[in-house]
Amino acid sequence: MTESVKEIFGNGRGGTPAPGNAPPAPAALAAKVRTLAPSMTRSMQRVAEAVAGDPAGCAALTVTGLAERTGTSEATVVRTARLLGYPGYRDLRLALAGLAAHQQSGRAPAITTDIAVDDPIADVVAKLAYDEQQTLADTAAGLDTVQLGAAVTALAGARRTDVYGIGASGLVAQDLTQKLLRIGLIAHAHSDPHLAVTNAVQLRAGDVAIAITHSGSTGDVIEPLRVAFERGATTVAITGRPDSSVTQYADHVLTTSTARESELRPAAMSSRTSQLLVVDCLFVGVAQRTYEAAAPALAASYEALAHRHRNVPR
Repeated sequence: MTESVKEIFGNGRGGTPAPGNAPPAPAALAAKVRTLAPSMTRSMQRVAEAVAGDPAGCAALTVTGLAERTGTSEATVVRTARLLGYPGYRDLRLALAGLAAHQQSGRAPAITTDIAVDDPIADVVAKLAYDEQQTLADTAAGLDTVQLGAAVTALAGARRTDVYGIGASGLVAQDLTQKLLRIGLIAHAHSDPHLAVTNAVQLRAGDVAIAITHSGSTGDVIEPLRVAFERGATTVAITGRPDSSVTQYADHVLTTSTARESELRPAAMSSRTSQLLVVDCLFVGVAQRTYEAAAPALAASYEALAHRHRNVPR
């Protein structure tokens, strides 16, 4: 075993899970792989796909054996195990053995999130609710609170905030700007790529630009963020791919999670859920920082609309 792998296996920084972050249960391993695989390197994906596809076979392998089977290195195997939530490969092997035994017993997992065309609506509700919960939990666990705090600070003091998003991400961009407007901040959502760029040209130091793109490779979102970055604005990327193109123009990166895409559940559905969580965290953080101005602004906006909710005809 190489020295670097021994270091990861040891009792040092990576040897034990962080408090409160228990390794996932064996039955949750496959779902964890589906969630995290898109953000892994290709070599780590091979390891993750192997353990999810053949838990019994992989459980019987040493770290060296699994590395040889997947054409990777021992260090890659251990890094994959840690990314999946296990302190080291030994812990992953135990989970794989448990998952294999669970599958061989003939019992179905407590809940599976794949939605079939003939699923009863009650099952659809249960599966979607489970998926949403997992997506939110994974996003919260992976959110860098230092980066989040820095983004909140920038937003709270911004002269102006521009938010870029296309499609489902565009809806999230609108949600964020509407929230910021309600507490008296100047914010604009741009789903038209031409308007986004022409507005980004007007940004400068003291302004904030936020790009929302699950893939991190949407050109119509990356281009205005690049322009804003070059103009000196503070830039933020909300993305499910922390190593994607959009992050090269982001001062702060906020990573989201997503469930595995399926025929009846496109990635836009679960990515929107996690993006909305991040947006809500940003908004609440800004409202806290600007409370003396935000609270009266919220009260005023509520009062301005209150009459529309009174005496509604039945």
